Amino acid sequence: MDIELRGIAAARGWPAPGCRCASCGRLRAAGVRHEPFAARVDGVPLDELPRTDVPGGYEVRGPDGGLVLVAAGPGARPEPVPGAEYAAVLLDLAGSPEHLGYLRRTGAVASTTRVFAVHVDHRLPSEAELERRMAFWTRPRPGPFRTLLLGGSRSGKSAEAELRLAACPDVLYVATGPAGDGDPEWARRVAAHRLRRPAWWRTVETTGLADVLASETGAVLVDGLGTWLAAAMDETGAWDDPSLVLPRIDGLVAAWRDTAARVVAVSDEVGLSLVPSTASGRAFRDMLGLVNQRLAAESEEAALVVAGRVAELR
Repeated sequence: MDIELRGIAAARGWPAPGCRCASCGRLRAAGVRHEPFAARVDGVPLDELPRTDVPGGYEVRGPDGGLVLVAAGPGARPEPVPGAEYAAVLLDLAGSPEHLGYLRRTGAVASTTRVFAVHVDHRLPSEAELERRMAFWTRPRPGPFRTLLLGGSRSGKSAEAELRLAACPDVLYVATGPAGDGDPEWARRVAAHRLRRPAWWRTVETTGLADVLASETGAVLVDGLGTWLAAAMDETGAWDDPSLVLPRIDGLVAAWRDTAARVVAVSDEVGLSLVPSTASGRAFRDMLGLVNQRLAAESEEAALVVAGRVAELR
């Protein structure tokens, strides 16, 4: 099946006429414009092919008999026909990349299914960012593969971790911190994270991170290493003697090195913060810096997230 995209943008195009946002400004400065979505399948315009409407979009049958699932517009999440396996899907990945994970989970998208982003617009900051994200979404890496994401508080590192695994059919979310019982502010943070994640992701709350890495073979998101270390230091009494937590760190590094899973882990970059005023604070900083260095050395990818922007670390 040959699919030719004549345009990939939302109805107003990208950049949108009269829009002053940075995304549209970048494209104008580069002399680039993406036309509204239009496509041909084996040379036939999409609107001339046999069509069946589904919630959130429609499916068409190409001249060769193959099925194509198409999102109706920005924000639309087309439901697959039960039992269908699509030759191609044309989706609003800028707005709902997790819908691709859902389609993979249901079997509607297989390893041979071609995936296209359509209805693209200034919800994305740039063409380069679309290309970067598509590499995660269209070709999910199998395990073993390890990614360490570093960043300061509220840097966007957790959102970046979720984005990288959004198109996977099954993800285990490992929450290493407290559930928030008795702390309303922390509970609100936990609830916000849960709402952002796809409903079909599995969640486990544990500090037994090495055991998880040893047993899982699919996609795993760990958030985060700082709360894991704090718990490990509590359990080993390492606040006054940081050397007591070193065996736990050794065990984590060994499990990270040997895992069969596709793992994305989030950690705090402590090297840019102020020097803690207490001995226990300095001990935590030093141990987390050690954890970050050792895991980065055993990772295929590492990146720093600053103000929601990502710098890959080579």
